[in-house]
Amino acid sequence: MKSALLMIDDEELARLIEAGESARVEFKETLKGDAPRRIREAVCAFANDLPGAGAPGVVVIGLTDTGQPSSNFRVDDKVLRQLTDIRSDGHILPPPALSVEKRRYMGAEIAVVFVRPSDSPPVRCKGEIHVRNGPRRSVANEQEERVLIERRRYGARPLDIWPVPESGIVDLDRVKFETDYLPNAVNPDIIAANERSYEQRLAATKMIASVEDRRATVLGLLTLGVSPRDLIPGSWIQFLRISGRELADAADGIVDAAAIDGPVSDMMRSLDEKLHAHNRRRTDFVDLPRERRTDDYPLDALRQFARNAVMHRTYEGTNAPVRVTWFDDRIEIQSPGGPYGAVTARNFGHPGVADYRNPNLAAVMRDLGYVQRFGVGISTARRLLNKAGHPDPEFETSDTHVLVTVKAVSGKRGDGR
Repeated sequence: MKSALLMIDDEELARLIEAGESARVEFKETLKGDAPRRIREAVCAFANDLPGAGAPGVVVIGLTDTGQPSSNFRVDDKVLRQLTDIRSDGHILPPPALSVEKRRYMGAEIAVVFVRPSDSPPVRCKGEIHVRNGPRRSVANEQEERVLIERRRYGARPLDIWPVPESGIVDLDRVKFETDYLPNAVNPDIIAANERSYEQRLAATKMIASVEDRRATVLGLLTLGVSPRDLIPGSWIQFLRISGRELADAADGIVDAAAIDGPVSDMMRSLDEKLHAHNRRRTDFVDLPRERRTDDYPLDALRQFARNAVMHRTYEGTNAPVRVTWFDDRIEIQSPGGPYGAVTARNFGHPGVADYRNPNLAAVMRDLGYVQRFGVGISTARRLLNKAGHPDPEFETSDTHVLVTVKAVSGKRGDGR
């Protein structure tokens, strides 16, 4: 049997286990106590791959420290789900590439987490960069952090950490970095303990290419940019509120129009204000003196779709914005770029199906509180819509865009009047 993600068969796994805990292997006897936290830290360390092995790390649950099967551990669906959730629960950022499997060793059941080295280190677990030197796991020191930063120069980097030509540190807002982003992204104890320079901190958080190459990355401009749209033309949101049911009605029926730009946190805040302002609240008297208040649309569902559009869109090869168009009978949210990676037109919107065109941007949005859990945004929005009496959202996908249509409740206008 082989791991579907990382192609480690039973014989190779047995050899790794028999060699004992190492730079690639860690054992855990159960999932009790602080084991879940330590497993996350191990996954983080394997994703960082400080030794540069380029091979998957392996966390084996169900073995003692000496590599013998635990007498009181059983692998059931609950255990496998708990371990799989490590990928999407937002504690490790950017989200790690891993697979979880049930195997057998010496006649006993074990659970195995296979972790692929990250293309864009450093990876953090709850704001700390964990690394592994042999069987020892620790928080990275300054030199180890620098090794990880330098390594991502040569890897198959996702576009969101590419350096942007003609950019530099001057294009980033230092106050926003130090007061808004950094305290949410990095453990405060780490910030207080180290003496890293401003440039080193920017490089470690992938806001610039490196200490030597101080060009701002796409991520840096989207997160901290003084004027991101000057250097990334598509980094804005077009909001239109149209009195009517067709785009053609915009000629005479534009109620509101806005070009929302700036760093991601500012865009999300401004868009939230627009959505709230146009979302009419009704008061229905059910049985006097009781009353029920309902909105035209569940605001949290709209937020989920809008934030997904910003997080998963392509920023390469297009000047198109994310478009939010509010009609009398529906809201359309269009994102440049089609489905990516494991997400296809056929499985788009299915529960548990997720991939990340911009994994580092996804991590930033999680740090800033705009994402609570990865891979569940569409499911959450669908549940909220159904609860409020709306039909299921409709998805249209192509190679160039994803369009989400949220329809008003039948018989109700979403016109704010």
